[in-house]
Amino acid sequence: MTVLLWILAALAVPTLLFVGWLAWVFLKEFFSPTPDTDAEEAEEAARAASAAEAAAKLGLLPAERQNTDLSGPLPADWAAALAAVRAGDWQPAAEVLASVGRDWERRSAVAYLLAEPAAEDDAWLLDWEAARPGDPDAAVVRARSTVRLAWALRGAQSGRQTTREQAEGFHRTLNSAREEIARAAGLNPDDPTPYVAEIWVALGLGYPNAEMEKLWERITARAPHHYEAHFSALQYWCAKWRGSERLATEFAERAAAEAPQGSLLTALPLVAHFEHDESSDTDADNTPVMLARVEAALADAAAADPGHPRLPELRHLLAFYLHLQGRDEAALEQFRLVDGHVNALPWRYRGNMAAYYCQVRDTVAHTVTEREAVPEHR
Repeated sequence: MTVLLWILAALAVPTLLFVGWLAWVFLKEFFSPTPDTDAEEAEEAARAASAAEAAAKLGLLPAERQNTDLSGPLPADWAAALAAVRAGDWQPAAEVLASVGRDWERRSAVAYLLAEPAAEDDAWLLDWEAARPGDPDAAVVRARSTVRLAWALRGAQSGRQTTREQAEGFHRTLNSAREEIARAAGLNPDDPTPYVAEIWVALGLGYPNAEMEKLWERITARAPHHYEAHFSALQYWCAKWRGSERLATEFAERAAAEAPQGSLLTALPLVAHFEHDESSDTDADNTPVMLARVEAALADAAAADPGHPRLPELRHLLAFYLHLQGRDEAALEQFRLVDGHVNALPWRYRGNMAAYYCQVRDTVAHTVTEREAVPEHR
């Protein structure tokens, strides 16, 4: 009998413990209920839908209609040249590069655009080179495409996630690119474009600072306020590559201070801030320094050539920081000017850049439309 009682007691203990646990859970939920996550998610979805509706009423495009390859629309002849090379015809591309002449900003932009299809399939570029041996325009496209091919071989993952095969192909192709860059520079000695491409070789191969400074002298001797060159060099001086936050900020501030209005180089301090800002709130974006940077960039954008190939990149940054500074009406104005294209900072660092862009833009649109509706109810 005693043995039976011990057995029953042993069986009862887990049951009592389970009942006690249930009672504790009930009391905890009664006095401190957990949030209704389903309700929160539904509320968040409703807010997002309302914001998207506000954006749609303003004629802004949904995420699925955003171009994720470009920061803004291309001139018609540039777009036609890109379509032609993808179909195997190099002549429209040659005509576009010839037409931009010594406009180094546009030349580097066109060469960069042509480099991507060449890196994917260079049959049309081989035809161009065969038809016009020693053509500096074909040579600069070859140099840029070799650099782009190297970075495509590496992939977009961090160094730790890059395989040995990827790293070897990356470095081998970058070394080949140095030869192509030297050839393009020799065929057109005044052109800074080959050296702009070499900045990305400097990042990949790890040029020491002194060697980068020599490269920078070659560029600025030919084009002292070249936007793409400055943007690329700023990446080199960032902490994630070969510099530090201090070096990047100093480089950006110096370039912005020395540049004429309309050069767009006031974007650089904003880029340097973005690249190193790890805060989770907007305090760092609302300091007197950042407010002044945004004002300077607004004036720069207003003074720029409307056809400047990099102007949309500055407008994307302005839209972002104007929103963070609570100036949503001004942010919406910038969003209207770039809507439909999202390949720019700050969106491009997100996995789904179109979704992130639309999330911020829709919030801005909703805030502005709600503010405009308030007087109607007074």
